[in-house]
Amino acid sequence: MKEINFKSVFITCAIGLTIWFIPNPEGVQPNAWHLLAIFVATIVGIISKAASMGTMAIIGITLCAVTQVLAPGDPAKSIVNALSGFGNATIWLIGLAFFIARGFIITGLGTRIAYNFIKIFGKSPLGLAYGLNTADLILAPAIPSNTARAGGVIYPIMKSIATNMGSHAEKPETHRKIGAYLTLSSYNANMITSVLFLTATASNPMAQKFAADLGVNITWGSWALAASVPGLVCFLLIPLFLYKSYPPELKETKEAPAIAAKQLDEMGSVSLKEWLMVATFIILLVLWIFGNLFAIDATTAALIGLCILLLSGVLTWEDVKSEKGAWDTIVWFSSLVMMGSYLNSLGLIGWFGKLVGSELSQLSWHWAFPLIIIVYSYCHYMFASATAQVAAMYSVFLSVGIAVGVPGTMLAIFLGACASLMGSLTHYGHGPAPIFFGSTYVDLKDWWKQGFYMSVLFLLIWFTVGGLWWKAIGLW
Repeated sequence: MKEINFKSVFITCAIGLTIWFIPNPEGVQPNAWHLLAIFVATIVGIISKAASMGTMAIIGITLCAVTQVLAPGDPAKSIVNALSGFGNATIWLIGLAFFIARGFIITGLGTRIAYNFIKIFGKSPLGLAYGLNTADLILAPAIPSNTARAGGVIYPIMKSIATNMGSHAEKPETHRKIGAYLTLSSYNANMITSVLFLTATASNPMAQKFAADLGVNITWGSWALAASVPGLVCFLLIPLFLYKSYPPELKETKEAPAIAAKQLDEMGSVSLKEWLMVATFIILLVLWIFGNLFAIDATTAALIGLCILLLSGVLTWEDVKSEKGAWDTIVWFSSLVMMGSYLNSLGLIGWFGKLVGSELSQLSWHWAFPLIIIVYSYCHYMFASATAQVAAMYSVFLSVGIAVGVPGTMLAIFLGACASLMGSLTHYGHGPAPIFFGSTYVDLKDWWKQGFYMSVLFLLIWFTVGGLWWKAIGLW
């Protein structure tokens, strides 16, 4: 019972029942309204931590089956529809990519890549920041859990370097030497690498799926192309911006390359399994980018990659079975995608989009576009993950934008990116946040203040640099 928060359970049930018994608005089917009650209650339960995400997801699926909101009067079809999320290829893409990411950690390849960048760039705090962030960037396309990238690869190395530079977590007076600076730089860079690639964090494929439900098709390549320029500008500016707004006391870190070199010596030469991991990584990137030429979609490519790793011995089936994060994600993601898809197919998303769109109809899309983005972005204060925000709000905001004439692909990708970009706001705003905040290098006040500064910087770059880039590639 330790994972159950009974106060949050009571609040969650109260909100769900209140919506359920409110008469459905004109133009909305009763079962669609009742599905909304289950969906909102599930999201509230996740946000308030009434129970684990997996528990809330299973409860949501069960309620959809028991109440027959997906197929009134047909219990057999109701359970089939309630479980339909498990047949979604996008969900399995995320799960498969988790398994593949395991190879980077087991072989030590991810750690080796990070130390090599520190060895090359680590003579100053700026160089260290860029070295760590570049390692994250290289790993991002193949590790869909930014929490795994941060917690399994980047954070342990960052903390080790900070400690060796005299910035000790247990000594607050040493935090600003370099530990606090590297913490915020690594965390915010993780938010950026998460939006550069469709497969870099779990919320991106969810946004892709919801966009497709509204007639906006996004591929791995089109996402990467649209996000590349504004994303890389943000990536380059993060260490420089923090160096001015939250500077480290140390200005030189000449010992860091030697520390990295020592760690690399201890690791020894690149193993056969690491080379196999590199080869698999390259094959995956080629298939994800050029898969359309071979009639291979992203999920099939991930299956091919996993098969290579299993047949070559880089991974074992025990590794796959023990990847709890993947199986957990498949369960709760299936639940949220299933409910989100049926809210759309039952007409509720379209109804709400027209309702709000009519209020914005007097505005040109050029004014509606930034308004939609800004409101959506700062709603992230209410969310503890990008996935929860995308599940709760993405389809609604995208449908509103499309209704008032905002170019669909541009809005879909920007909204998808905002869910991760705004993870910078709080110490709970994204999966890696508790990991970095838990280092204690940055106090709560500074985290929120610097996070707000970052959110403004990110939005300015995506509106200006991104807007010009999207014009150049024909998105508007």
